[in-house]
Amino acid sequence: MGDRKIITVLEPEDEYTHEPDEASNYNESMYLNAFDLDQQLGGWFRIGNRVNEGYAEMTVCIYLRDGRVGYVYARPQIDSNDKMEAGGLSIDVVEPFKHLKVRYSGTVCVLDEPGDMADPRTAFKNNPWEECEIDLDYHGTSPMYGGKPVYEDDGSEIEIEAEKSFAKAHYEQHCAVTGTIRVGDETIDMNGLGLRDKSWGPRFWQAISWYRWLPLVFSDEFAMMISIVGGKPGGMVLVGDEYHLIRNCTIESDWDDDHYQTGMRCTVETDHDSYEVTGEVLSLIPLRNRRTDPEGNELLTRITEAMTRFECRGQTGIGMSEYLDQIRDGRPIGADVV
Repeated sequence: MGDRKIITVLEPEDEYTHEPDEASNYNESMYLNAFDLDQQLGGWFRIGNRVNEGYAEMTVCIYLRDGRVGYVYARPQIDSNDKMEAGGLSIDVVEPFKHLKVRYSGTVCVLDEPGDMADPRTAFKNNPWEECEIDLDYHGTSPMYGGKPVYEDDGSEIEIEAEKSFAKAHYEQHCAVTGTIRVGDETIDMNGLGLRDKSWGPRFWQAISWYRWLPLVFSDEFAMMISIVGGKPGGMVLVGDEYHLIRNCTIESDWDDDHYQTGMRCTVETDHDSYEVTGEVLSLIPLRNRRTDPEGNELLTRITEAMTRFECRGQTGIGMSEYLDQIRDGRPIGADVV
C-alpha cells in the first residue's frame, strides 16, 4: 500500500459542488480575494457549506480607506450542497477555470479599529452597520494549481480521518478582478488582481497546528502563493503564463504586542529561480474559531487576515498574509516558529 503512487486530478466539474461525504464536518468552500494596488483597497469573500451540520459559513471582509474594515460573518441555515449561496453572498461559475462571479447584497459592520474583532460580540454591537453591494467578475490569468490526490493505479481516493482533516482536495488560481464594491456611500471601482481557491472534504479548523498563507500579486504575469503549513513549505510562482512550484521557502515575521503580524521577510526557491519578498501589513483583522472536542475541551483557533503590501525585485505588489494558529495558554503556537 505504501508504494502506491499518488497523483493529483482536477476536472471542470470540480468547480461545482460535490456530493457530500458522510462525515459530519464535511465542508465545501470557495474563497476569493481582490485588491487594487493603486488604491490599496480590496477584500475577500468566502462561503463554506457545512451541509451535514445544517449551516454555511459566510464571510465578507472589505479593506476600506484609512485602515477601516467592513466585515460580516454569519452561519445561515442550508439544507443542501447544491450551490454556493448563503446569507446574501453568491459565488457562481460562469465558465470552469476561466470565469467566476461574486455578488453580495446585505450589510457589513464597519470597524474604525479592526482589532476590535478579537471580541466579535462586542465589535458587532458597538460599531455601525452599513449597506453593502458587491458585483465582481473573476477571470483566470493563470493555470490551475492543485486538485484532489488519488491513487494512480485505480483512481481511488485516499482515506483521511475526518477528525484530523482540513480538506481532502484543494486548488487555487490567480485572477483579474473587475466590478464594484459599495459600502454605505463609498464605492470602490475594482480593476485589480486576486486569487481564488476551492476545497472540499471534512474540515476542522483545529486540524492544523499553524500555517502561513501569502497569496500575492505584482502583475497578471508575476504573482505568488507562498505557504508553510505545519512547517512544510509549498506554493507556486506565476511567471508569464506558467506556474513554477515552490520547493522551499522561509517566512520571518515581525509581531506587535498582540502577536499580530506587522511585516515579514520571505525567501522563495523554485526549480527555475529564487526570490526575496518583503511584506508590510496595511490593515489586519483578527478572527477566531471555537469548538469543543468530544472530551469537553474548548479549542481556540485564531486567524489573522491582513491586507499586505509586498516588494520583490523592485516591483510592488499586494495581497494577503493569513496566519492561522491554535492558541495555547493565550499565545499563538506558531509565533515562535515563523
